[in-house]
Amino acid sequence: MGHKKKTVALDRENGVAPGLIAKTKKRLVVAGGRSHPELTAAVAAALGQEMAPVEHRTFASGEIYARFEVSIRGCDLFIVQSFGEPVNEWLMETLIMLDAAKRASAKRITVVAPYYPYSRQDKKGRGREPISARLVADMLKVAGADRVMSVDLHAAQIQGFFDGPVDHLFAKPVLLKHFEETLTAEDRETLTIVSPDMGRVRVADTWSDSLNAPLAIIHKRRDPKVANQVSVHEIVGTVNDRTCLLVDDMIDTGGTIVKAAQALKANGARKVIVAATHAIFSDPASVRLQDEAIDQVVVTDTIPLSASRRWDELVILPIAPLLATAIRQVFEDGSVTSMFNGAA
Repeated sequence: MGHKKKTVALDRENGVAPGLIAKTKKRLVVAGGRSHPELTAAVAAALGQEMAPVEHRTFASGEIYARFEVSIRGCDLFIVQSFGEPVNEWLMETLIMLDAAKRASAKRITVVAPYYPYSRQDKKGRGREPISARLVADMLKVAGADRVMSVDLHAAQIQGFFDGPVDHLFAKPVLLKHFEETLTAEDRETLTIVSPDMGRVRVADTWSDSLNAPLAIIHKRRDPKVANQVSVHEIVGTVNDRTCLLVDDMIDTGGTIVKAAQALKANGARKVIVAATHAIFSDPASVRLQDEAIDQVVVTDTIPLSASRRWDELVILPIAPLLATAIRQVFEDGSVTSMFNGAA
């Protein structure tokens, strides 16, 4: 009896009805690294949040420092970091931010990496090669990440590399909405979806279904010993006098896309439009993509692009609304899959 009275007294002292246990209210916090502050700000704004201030420094020795300037104890923290150039610096900064957040007692930490670094090193093609995508996942986990969120992973198997939940988002709804609103009647009537290689056939096929357009495939061969060297061999499907929509997950140096566009035009295509999620645009991609064989390039802003890497025929779509919706679903324990109707 005495113990029961003591419990009630404590409850009343804390302003809680007798017999009830006070619950900590969930708190969503969005913070970002230095790679793409505009994207972090856009995501926070879409969530109706203020960005958590973080002190970032790079010392003369090259060492990186990060400190959260407000309390993040017990919060649901989302660290937004894109991995454009210099990728290794941003990766190290992310690991240091994770360590700082873990030591600051954040309850759950999610790394929001719109473009997953080292995603093309997802398997061993030859002996004595690393699987760097797995290494990145291991580092994120050890540093303190409880969850990873990314957009259009180069290989779906990367989801299995991380020992925890992975939210694999798709930029297709963002890109698809753009084309549904901008394609002319003639473009729609003559539209053909084109996969730039065999590896993207499944994705291109979903585009074909969504836009009710036929599918064409470009067969290419890449020399494994020579980086960024591609030779197009043949086109499977009809492209003559058609509007060709080339869909891919990323554009790096642009060699694959330009050769594919040239092959399409050489086979009679009337127009070639390129759609990709990640605009890596390593030099000389911006110059190459202005080739006369390409009529337009449409990408998202998962990776920041400087003014020098933009041109008139380049369209950049915002990815922040998609990320914000997914973050809200995760925070509220909702369904991320429902954002895509259960499919890509």
